[in-house]
Amino acid sequence: MSVDIRIRNAVKKYGDNTIIPDLSLDIREGEFFTLLGPSGCGKTTLLRMIAGFNTIEGGDFFFNDVRINDMDPVKRNIGMVFQNYAIFPHLTVEKNVAFGLKNRNLPKEEIAAKTDQFLKLVKIEEYRTRMPERLSGGQQQRVALARALAITPDVLLMDEPLSNLDAKLRVEMRTVIKEIQNEIGITTVYVTHDQEEAMAVSDRIAVMNEGDIQQIGIPKALYQRPANLFVASFIGLTNLITSRLEISNGQTYICLPGEYKIPLDTIRKEERRAQDVILSIRPEELYVKPFGEDGVAAYVDDAVFLGLNTHYFIHFEDGEKAEIIQESQIDSIIEKGTKISLGVKTDKINVFDTEGKRNLVEGVVNDLDAYSGAL
Repeated sequence: MSVDIRIRNAVKKYGDNTIIPDLSLDIREGEFFTLLGPSGCGKTTLLRMIAGFNTIEGGDFFFNDVRINDMDPVKRNIGMVFQNYAIFPHLTVEKNVAFGLKNRNLPKEEIAAKTDQFLKLVKIEEYRTRMPERLSGGQQQRVALARALAITPDVLLMDEPLSNLDAKLRVEMRTVIKEIQNEIGITTVYVTHDQEEAMAVSDRIAVMNEGDIQQIGIPKALYQRPANLFVASFIGLTNLITSRLEISNGQTYICLPGEYKIPLDTIRKEERRAQDVILSIRPEELYVKPFGEDGVAAYVDDAVFLGLNTHYFIHFEDGEKAEIIQESQIDSIIEKGTKISLGVKTDKINVFDTEGKRNLVEGVVNDLDAYSGAL
């Protein structure tokens, strides 16, 4: 049975140091929910509070309607997958997976059946008699996942489970984890600092910074309409350009380097006034226009060919720098020093106030707004 998780006004302190000052959050039953943020932002601390491994200095934690603040971790019926796998080196794959089942004193037939079920689910049944030292990192992670799921937990908690794997294996394993979670439908809380990983596996993501949640939403919402400058900068690549909104004959314009102005129709009505702003333009939202066409003048500083795409590092006439990502061409790469003209996909760019706390464009969705004290 999966559960929903409700957290209200959570506080975590270590002595006089407050790690999480006041955090509220709802995780839906059966949801794959990711806590994403830089190192030290409090995401693992929050995960360990859910697990019962950390004390709670304030607030309330619920599994469905059951308050779990003072509940022993063993009684919370959670499965945990750690960064370092934490499988037992002296036990075979089969015995590792069966470990939690034996601790629950289940009948031998049920233990054998469930062990077989989850060995097959994570596709390691052929390694059942192997010792962990003879397994690859990905195989060890599959063992850890099978062991966590075999006990039929209400909640699966995963703390940076792929960070010790190489890049190709990380991509493979995140697909495996998502497929299994979809099949079982278990409420999953996943911690990572890897934005691409979070985007690939999550139903929803909470972006954290310094113990606070900045925005909660589906991956598409966070990437395309970040609530503030921190989210825009942390999720994917972006170019930040100091700019200004101007109004002329009822039309809102954005000023780009070189005094180049373009109309912008996505600004919220209440924000359509002359003001200084910060633009967030992702590299794929700038594009090189055919020679001679009107656009933002820039110069190519360097080019990096990465197969499908080529990254161009440029500077504008005022010296401000930016990055462009273009689909690689079969015939040529734009040479260093070349003067180019750039177009902008204006429907996709984001505009923030000078403090970076508010996105001024329409369409920003932040599930955090449902809680008291939200941004």
